[in-house]
Amino acid sequence: MSDDVAAKWRTGAAILFALIAFLIGTDLWTDRNDGAGFAHLSIETAVLIAAASGAILLSRRMNSVQRALAVAREDAERWRNENRQLVNGLSAAIKSKFSAWALTEAESDIGLLLLKGLSHKEVADIRQTSERTVREQARSLYRKSGLSGRADLAAFFLEDLLPARD
Repeated sequence: MSDDVAAKWRTGAAILFALIAFLIGTDLWTDRNDGAGFAHLSIETAVLIAAASGAILLSRRMNSVQRALAVAREDAERWRNENRQLVNGLSAAIKSKFSAWALTEAESDIGLLLLKGLSHKEVADIRQTSERTVREQARSLYRKSGLSGRADLAAFFLEDLLPARD
C-alpha cells in the first residue's frame, strides 16, 4: 500500500471513529431524554468511549507516522545529496550494463524500477500497463542478462559495493 493510500485510509478511519462517536453521543442524548434505562445508557456510553478513544488513538498514530515519514524522507534526501556523485556513477554503470545487454527502453525502465524495490503491480501502475506485460518484460530482461531473477539483478549491481564478510 502506498504512503498516500495508507494515509488516506487512516484519515478516513479516524473520521469514521469520530463520526460514530458523534452519532452515539447524539443517540445517548435523545435516549436520556426519552427515559432509556441505565443498562442501555451504560452500554452506549461504553461504545461512545471506545469510538472516541479509537479516533484519538488513530489520530495520534497518524501524526506519529507522518513525523517519522518526514524524518525518513529528510534522511534519504540528505544521503542522496551527500552521495550524489556515487549515485550518479552507479546509475551510469547500470544504464551502461543495460545497454550492453541490449535491453529495450521498456526493459531498462522495468529493471530500474525493480532495482528500486517496486513490485510488478506498482511498476505496472507507474508505467500504465498490465502486470502481465511487466512480468514478461522482466523475464526478457533476466533472459538477456543471464540472471535468474530480481535478487540476482540487485546482487549483480550491489555485490561489489558492500563490504566483504570475514
